[in-house]
Amino acid sequence: MTAQQPLRVMPVFGTRPDTIKMAPVVHALKAAAPAIETIVCVSAQHREMLDDLLELFEIVPEYDLDIMTPDQSLTHIMTRVLIDIEPVIQKARPDVILVHGDTTTSTSAALAAFYQHIPVGHVEAGLRTSDRWLPYPEEMNRRMTAVLTTFQFAPTSLAKEHLLREHVAPQDAFVTGNTVIDAFLETAHRPNLPLPAGWEKLDPRRDIILVTAHRRENHPYMRDLALAMRDIVRLPSRPQIIWPVHPSPRVRPVAFEILGGEEGVVLTEPMNYAEIVACVSHCKFVLTDSGGLQEEAPTLGKPVLVMRQETERPEGLIAGTLELVGVDRSHVFESARRLLTDRAAYDRMAKASNPYGDGHASQRIVAWLLARLRGAAYPNEFSPVRMAGAAS
Repeated sequence: MTAQQPLRVMPVFGTRPDTIKMAPVVHALKAAAPAIETIVCVSAQHREMLDDLLELFEIVPEYDLDIMTPDQSLTHIMTRVLIDIEPVIQKARPDVILVHGDTTTSTSAALAAFYQHIPVGHVEAGLRTSDRWLPYPEEMNRRMTAVLTTFQFAPTSLAKEHLLREHVAPQDAFVTGNTVIDAFLETAHRPNLPLPAGWEKLDPRRDIILVTAHRRENHPYMRDLALAMRDIVRLPSRPQIIWPVHPSPRVRPVAFEILGGEEGVVLTEPMNYAEIVACVSHCKFVLTDSGGLQEEAPTLGKPVLVMRQETERPEGLIAGTLELVGVDRSHVFESARRLLTDRAAYDRMAKASNPYGDGHASQRIVAWLLARLRGAAYPNEFSPVRMAGAAS
C-alpha cells in the first residue's frame, strides 16, 4: 500500500448483533472513500436475521459465505468460517480486517486473518466477565479474539483497562464508545418506525415490558424465566409482556407451553431491528439476557433488568441503568414488581446517564485507522463526560 492507494478494509460479520453494531462502521468506512476501499464479507451465521438487517441498513456485501445450517453447532460455525473465508481473504487482499465483539464468526475470521498475516481490528474489544463460561460461548470468543487482534477498539475506559491488564500495548487500544449506540440512535430517529405484528393486542393504558431471552447458558433456566413472566403479568396492576421468541428448540417450545394463551402476554416471531427499536421506545422497561439491549435501551431512558448471572457491562451497573437480576424465578419477578410499583426506584434507573456512547463511535474508529496507517491526526477518545448533547 502506497500513500496514493486506498486503505482496503474488510469488515466481517454474520449474526444479528454484530450486523447491527458493524452497520454504522460500514457506513463510516464508505463515507471515507476514496481514502478507504470497503470490502464487506458476511458469514450468514444467522441467515434470515442477517438479510433483514442488510436491507434495513442498505448494505450489499461483496462476499457472502452463507454458512448457516439448521441447529448448527459451534464447531460447524467455526470450521466453516475458517475454511470458507481463506480464499476470500486471498482474493480481496485487505490491509485490515475488522471483526466485532464475541461471535464465533468474529473469532474464526480473526484466526483466518492471523494465518494470512493480515492485521485485525476488534470492534467492541475488552468486555470481560470473571468467568470464561459466562456468557457461553461469548466470553471465551472475545478473549480469544483479543489475542489475535492488532488494533483494539474498546467501547469504554473500563474495557480498555481490561485490555491493558492483559498486556495489550497502550498505543494499540483506543476508546471509541459503542457502535451499537450509533445504530440505535440513527434508527430511533427515523420517522414512522414500524411496531411489530401483535402489538395491536396490547392495551396502551397498561404498562408494557419488552422481553428477550435466548442465551445458551440460560437454556436450562428457560422454564423458570417463563414462569417468572407469568407471575409478572398476574400482578394486580396487570402489566403486559411482549416477547419476540427466539426460534431455538430450547426456547420456543417452553415459552409457548407456559405463556401461550396467557392474558397480557404477546409472543411474537423474532422482530426485525426497527421493530425492536420501536418496542423499546414504547415500553416501560426491558427484561433481557441480551448484550446490546443493555446499552441501547438506556439511550431512551428505559431501565434494563438483566436475566444473567454475570454481565460484561458493569459500567451500566455502576451508572444505575442496569440491574443484574439473575435467572431465579422469584428474583426476576420481584425485581420487575419493584420497577412497576416503586416510582422512585424506576426513576433512578430511567434518569441515570448511559455510559456507553454518544453516536460517533464509528467515525472515531475510521479516523483512528486512517491516523494509524496514514499518519493523520488521532481523534479524541470517547468519554461519558462529553456525552450530554453529543448525539442530539
